[in-house]
Amino acid sequence: MTMEELLQRLRRVPHPRTLLWRTTLLIALLMVLSLGAWLTIYERYAVQPRAQQVAQLLVSVVNLTRNALLASDINQRYALLYELSTQEGIRIYPAEAEDHPRLVEDTPVIQEVRRRLGPHTRMATELAGEEGFFVSFRLDEDVPDDEYWVMLPPERFARARGSEWLFWGAVVGVLALLGAYFLVLGVTRSLKNLERAAREVGKGHLPPPLPESGPSEVAEVATAFNQMSHDLAQLESDRALILAGVSHDLRTPLARLRLGIEMSGAAQEDVDAMCGDIEEMDRIISQFLDFARGAQAEAVSETDLQALAAEVLQPYTRRKYPVSLKDGPPVPARIRPLALRRAIANLIDNALRYAGSELPIELTVHAQGGRVSVEVADRGPGIPPEETERLKRPFTRLETARTDAKGSGLGLAIVDRVARLHGGQLLLLPREGGGLCARLVLQGA
Repeated sequence: MTMEELLQRLRRVPHPRTLLWRTTLLIALLMVLSLGAWLTIYERYAVQPRAQQVAQLLVSVVNLTRNALLASDINQRYALLYELSTQEGIRIYPAEAEDHPRLVEDTPVIQEVRRRLGPHTRMATELAGEEGFFVSFRLDEDVPDDEYWVMLPPERFARARGSEWLFWGAVVGVLALLGAYFLVLGVTRSLKNLERAAREVGKGHLPPPLPESGPSEVAEVATAFNQMSHDLAQLESDRALILAGVSHDLRTPLARLRLGIEMSGAAQEDVDAMCGDIEEMDRIISQFLDFARGAQAEAVSETDLQALAAEVLQPYTRRKYPVSLKDGPPVPARIRPLALRRAIANLIDNALRYAGSELPIELTVHAQGGRVSVEVADRGPGIPPEETERLKRPFTRLETARTDAKGSGLGLAIVDRVARLHGGQLLLLPREGGGLCARLVLQGA
């Protein structure tokens, strides 16, 4: 297996993607590695020397006791044993067949003691029902029956049990991980706030300023983001003001131009054609204004979409356009009414422009699964599925699919912006039997 294949397999292994859990797991791994290194050092520089000291202590106690017994008068041995018991806590017992000692496991300490005292040496933690630390020795090495037990105080050799080490190690590890978790949580919370604010900016909203506190790096990012949000809002306001001024200045000469054309005495066909061009220019100017103005400032209100669609349809009905609204029950929703009126009107204008004013256009409003939708269906040439997302961009048209293309290319961009402003989306779907179904999906009431 090559290194590249190994890296590819490692990338496919599931792993946490959030900064919080990545940092927490990394700290946990570092703690495990550091604990392993610490235990190795402790074993080498503390446990092993202490084992040597314990072995030396046992050998010294046993040898001193044995020599003391050998050197003392037999009549004074009881006094010696009593003094060892009261002064040093050391007791001497003769070895009996019915002792049934509970021998200790073979460890480096036991091996060292047996090497120094002889292979016959035994060590036990219980003797004849009495607990302690017992080491056997012989007064005469050549007489196996001349064997005794020396009992040492067990607290001199007591060590922390493995369960205690494990418990306190787990406590320290959990506390360290909790500290790391809350430490990283403070950073990720700031990043989450930044993410939410960035999404609000992406939707065209102006989020509240982020708190410029915490670590210096996080505070600097929050400061830069707040400045960016302010600059974008100022840029949007300036753009809307400029477009509004330009549009106002253009509409006055357009009105004069139309009046002059109608009073010029030219042929009626030429007058109608030129007036149609002026109306198209005026419609383009209106779309520029709608796109620049946005709808963030408009308040959200409870509105019946069915009634709103009927109101939008009235001007088209008066002008004898083949646009119809499918009957249905009231569909309440919390929307921005003016913004949604413009969006529905843009969809109808788009259908009339590209499908023609002779083919029927159907408008449908319905609610389903907590969502509401407004559909405008036509029988025009339709839009290829691979082009639908591109046509939602500003100043984009599909000349080959929708013939006789006019306008600014802002109609669908405005509708898509209104949909996202309401937490929904614009879907451009092929209609069964030919044509296009523009579906504006919004959140319900």
